[in-house]
Amino acid sequence: MQSNTHQTLASNSENAASAGDEEVPAGWGDLLSGKNGVYALALAGGVTLHAVNMYIATTVMPSVIAEIGGLDFYAWATTLFVVASILGAALTAKLLKRSGPRSAYVIATLLFGTGTLICSLAINMPVMLVGRSVQGLGGGFLYALAYGLTRIVLPERLWGRAIGLISAMFGVATLVGPAIGGAFAEYSAWRAAFWSLLPFAGMFALVAYLTLPRSSWDKNERSSVPFLQLALLTGAVLAVSAGSLSADLKWNMAGLAAGLGMIACITAIERKAGARLLPRKSFNIATPLGALYLTIALLMASMQPEIFVPYLLQKLHAQSPLWAGYLAALMAIGWTAASFLSSRWHEKRGDRLVLGGPLLVLIGLILLAVFLPVHGAGDWTLLLPICLGLILIGFGIGLAWPSLVTRVYQSAPATEQDLAAGGMTTVQLFAMAFGTACAGMVANFAGIADPGGVGGASSAALWLAGVFALAPALCIVIALKVVRLTGAKH
Repeated sequence: MQSNTHQTLASNSENAASAGDEEVPAGWGDLLSGKNGVYALALAGGVTLHAVNMYIATTVMPSVIAEIGGLDFYAWATTLFVVASILGAALTAKLLKRSGPRSAYVIATLLFGTGTLICSLAINMPVMLVGRSVQGLGGGFLYALAYGLTRIVLPERLWGRAIGLISAMFGVATLVGPAIGGAFAEYSAWRAAFWSLLPFAGMFALVAYLTLPRSSWDKNERSSVPFLQLALLTGAVLAVSAGSLSADLKWNMAGLAAGLGMIACITAIERKAGARLLPRKSFNIATPLGALYLTIALLMASMQPEIFVPYLLQKLHAQSPLWAGYLAALMAIGWTAASFLSSRWHEKRGDRLVLGGPLLVLIGLILLAVFLPVHGAGDWTLLLPICLGLILIGFGIGLAWPSLVTRVYQSAPATEQDLAAGGMTTVQLFAMAFGTACAGMVANFAGIADPGGVGGASSAALWLAGVFALAPALCIVIALKVVRLTGAKH
């Protein structure tokens, strides 16, 4: 099946390179020039829209609340956005199959633009929540389509470079998004922050309409929408998110148990369902896809303590909000740098990258566990190892990412390539949402709010880094299985 998949991809893609070209290492010039460059612009641009919007919205939400109210629903502006993004990613294979690459991308961009417009015109929090949900749906489509269309419009030898570029866009957004949102918030112009995204959405939709193919050479099997699994997936995220909002540990654990129970139900349903959320055998870690998806989920969960890093840097290490925010962004910078480097290395050193990535993440979290809880009052002898730890966490994820994503493409059956690409984004977003909720539970349990203060912050820093270090430790074990199952084939 592996050989047949590669033959199908090479023979049917209008951009596939000749056999001789496949032997030539792909450079950035190959990806960013000519028609490939236009494709890369459209795909990376859509992801950038989605990612920048996430950080802009987070930055301006205090200003939004000050004008239209709705403090009680503050957290749900993010929760509903993430849930809708997961649904968009899960439905991408169906959209791509039914509409084709060009129309699918345009539809996704229009949804994103519509949601953005609704947010900019919101007169109260319910309207804002509707806008955020529509934004999230369009953004989830754009994110999953970037991965799905990579293998359709680009030759296989450029996949690693393209995935590295797409992955790096989240790092870029981490730096650009808060700056844009902060500038508009500073002048009480949060509506303009949303409006600023609309011209770019229109531009990328136009580029996609003019350049992407109308239909795909990829003839995947027809599949139905997995409504039951999607409902359970949504319920799992909402349950864990709702549980994490409470300061009562009993409610935290109840939400977590409900979420895990729904995941168990999805696993059981997927084994026999005709309409699937992920390709066949994806919930079996003895298979290549199962091991790959679990590795991706664990890596995503590993970085979720980052949501508390700005607060902990301010409380324990006397950093200003601006500096704390940019120091926390070191994780994204590490991911971006590694994504560019590993997209070149993964062809010859893929196994080492898959194993080395989780190891670097583990080392980074250990550094945070040792140095972040100490009350340093701005002492750079403590801040430097903290910064190194943040960089290593992001660098480790970015190092392994292109090899993992490429192996997902190469391990999926030829008839389930779209499902595999959309499923990868679904797993990533779900792991982020689940990990964020769990980070909230751990921080509350450790006393970040009660008793709070320096003591509570120090305890939370230690517990967050220590508990989440289990994720990359387990990931190393699963990565060994990934190399055994896929290394010889790649």
